[in-house]
Amino acid sequence: MPSPRLLLILTENHTLVDPDDLVGLVRLATDAEEAGFDAVMASEHVVLGPSAGALGRPSNPRAYAAPGNQDPATCWPSSNVLLAAVAAATKRVRLVMGAVIAPLRHPVLLAKELATLDRLSEGRLVVQPTVSWHREEYDALGVPFSELGEILDEQLEAMAALWGHTPASHAGPRFAFDDVYCVPKPWRTSPARPRMWFGGQSMHPRLLRRLVRYGDGFHPFGAASADDLAQLRAGLVAAGRDPDAIEMVGGTRAVFAGAGDTADIDQAMADFGDQVAAGFTTFCVKPSQHTDDPAAVRSLCEHIVARASRLDARALG
Repeated sequence: MPSPRLLLILTENHTLVDPDDLVGLVRLATDAEEAGFDAVMASEHVVLGPSAGALGRPSNPRAYAAPGNQDPATCWPSSNVLLAAVAAATKRVRLVMGAVIAPLRHPVLLAKELATLDRLSEGRLVVQPTVSWHREEYDALGVPFSELGEILDEQLEAMAALWGHTPASHAGPRFAFDDVYCVPKPWRTSPARPRMWFGGQSMHPRLLRRLVRYGDGFHPFGAASADDLAQLRAGLVAAGRDPDAIEMVGGTRAVFAGAGDTADIDQAMADFGDQVAAGFTTFCVKPSQHTDDPAAVRSLCEHIVARASRLDARALG
């Protein structure tokens, strides 16, 4: 069995890299590449409002950011700008936009930015378009929060037209253009788009339709249920797609002994065998969950790569 792909999360590592040290995040990416990781990922918010922390902060600041548990002053750098810097500093790792909140942007501009970054990186870009959960973010940009799902669906259609045709046209209820030339095009030509992942907290009909039509990967928020996986497989088969060809994205499960502690990486990887058995092929790691020392990230990544290379479908040796 080939070794699983490993992905290092760059954003929300504030206990490891000073929030103002964006160059430090680029260094994390080069450490990951040199250690043998396959990808790095940046997620985003454009702005946060007071309700971002309405549910309270996690007891350990190394835990994942989630709806309602964030300090409104959390630093979320622009993912496309950050990943452009990473593209310039690396040669091989894939660049994953883990949560680009598409409805906050016009699809013509977004299509241009994504295609440009995909070209700059020579096809290393992976995009996960999403809608987010934060109403105040939508209000700040004048985008109707009640229509976020419909907006994203139309954006995907509009961007597919822009990437696949020259000139391109689209006539929809929110966006319309006719005979426009949007160049450069994405690196990949068949299909003519950057690779795309989709995910969420659970499978629902709209998400399944996006995955079946545009998806190259499934990246759930947290652990996907057996029913989620069954629905995905059935939907792909019904559409004539090979369900084994889609990239399945899992990750480590960090356990913190206390509020000030890092998690043991071997314990966090203990269920990788079970995830592989369920069909998962790519695994996300957030380095700040396992070290507070930026100088230790390279050796941490090397340890993860060595341990993952011994993975089989039953256990981690």
